[in-house]
Amino acid sequence: MELAPATFTEKLTGAIAAQKTLLVAGLDPNPEMLPDSLRTGDLIQNLKTWLLGIIDQTQDLVCAYKPTLGFYQALGVPGLQLLETVLAHIPPDIPIILDAKHADLNTGSLFAQAIFEAWQVDAVTLSAYPGQDHVAPFLLYPDKGVFLQCRTSNPGAFPLQNYPDPQRPFYLHLIQEIKQWGTPEQLFLEIGGDRPAVFRQVRAIAPERWILARSIWQRSENLEEIIHQGLNSNGSGLLIPIPNDDLSQTDCRQPVAQLRQKIEDIRQRYTPSNARCDLLQVPTNFPAAHPQAELIVQLFDLGCLLFGEYVQASGATFSYYIDLRKIISNPQVFNQVLNAYGAIAKNLKFDRIAGIPYGSLPTATGLALKLNYPMIFPRKEVKAHGTRRVIEGHFEPGETILVVDDVLITGKSIVEGAKKLESAGLTVKEMVVLIDHEAGVKDRLQAQGYQAHAILTISEITETLFQAGRINQSQYDCLVNH
Repeated sequence: MELAPATFTEKLTGAIAAQKTLLVAGLDPNPEMLPDSLRTGDLIQNLKTWLLGIIDQTQDLVCAYKPTLGFYQALGVPGLQLLETVLAHIPPDIPIILDAKHADLNTGSLFAQAIFEAWQVDAVTLSAYPGQDHVAPFLLYPDKGVFLQCRTSNPGAFPLQNYPDPQRPFYLHLIQEIKQWGTPEQLFLEIGGDRPAVFRQVRAIAPERWILARSIWQRSENLEEIIHQGLNSNGSGLLIPIPNDDLSQTDCRQPVAQLRQKIEDIRQRYTPSNARCDLLQVPTNFPAAHPQAELIVQLFDLGCLLFGEYVQASGATFSYYIDLRKIISNPQVFNQVLNAYGAIAKNLKFDRIAGIPYGSLPTATGLALKLNYPMIFPRKEVKAHGTRRVIEGHFEPGETILVVDDVLITGKSIVEGAKKLESAGLTVKEMVVLIDHEAGVKDRLQAQGYQAHAILTISEITETLFQAGRINQSQYDCLVNH
């Protein structure tokens, strides 16, 4: 079993959180945009040098790259070869939006197969006017994204897209229709224009959709208000293109970095404080060898590890407390946790996933979605009404269940859950937890026929936090002597 690949939306939100940017860099082999130093000699080689240089200089400043297919096609076979070189040079954690504006219904399925399977791009731009039938073949790839061109800034298109009048433009009707074609996780909008009112109207009827902005630089004085109107309620949902002038330089890093900071400053002004979910940074100057060192420090910085006198669910009193419920409020960290669970689960054999109520139910749900496995859970208490089921969810007796829990202290709750599952004719062999408090619990579980796997142990957490300078000597001793 393998982990499901990251979806376009996951890659995009991950890149935005990591780079703190909404910028998208175009990678267009337009000879007119070549820097002066590259205007003589072999055209293809010069274009390659320039485009790869853009990637090298901006990969920590952008959340996506957007090559325009038409420019590569115009160069013939060498151009398509150049496109493959450019795509291969883009870091795998930064999504690729192929700007194709594809509009041919007859070639849709073949084109989708070529770009998503052979070229491995993450998203594509299409024309919306051929209708839902044209979009359908691209939506068959659930981990990919589709941007539909709904409005262009081209003056020649105004009589069409503003019909019957600017107060009731056709492009807004088109967006209303598009919302029925695909989910917000797969189907997005491309909107061209330099007037804030356009983005305000679009955001009002499509608050949940990502918007790829185009042609916003003709009136630079409108930039802040365009960003304000285009952002969603979480201060995201808007992708902003880097101006061509900034990219058509041999050294483009400085202007792009300045633009990134300018847009982030604007973005922060219109992002509610309770919607901010900043990426927690881990210092790189400590010798932590644990593969999950970054996750450990982020859990600490989220406030998941508290010091004091705390009574555990088992009745024991510890001088610290681990509160993992905060993880679900930070999508970036929660996704890391799910990936860590998945890395263990992919090597195990099971038919369904079961979460132990109540703390691990969000984790079990997220893991089931990520691995595409059905989920059930044993009730903590049996209802006195209704069906009085002990197990919620569909299952067949004889199936093997992977039990998921958050923290392993005494093993009491996870064993109780396993016994309920077994009473319904299910088989439990494997268990996965985030944190093992050690003290021989895994050995006791093994004696009962269960193989427990832990992503982290309390000693690994202790050593990593101490090396990272997150805890002092007395806190370190407190954890070591737990």
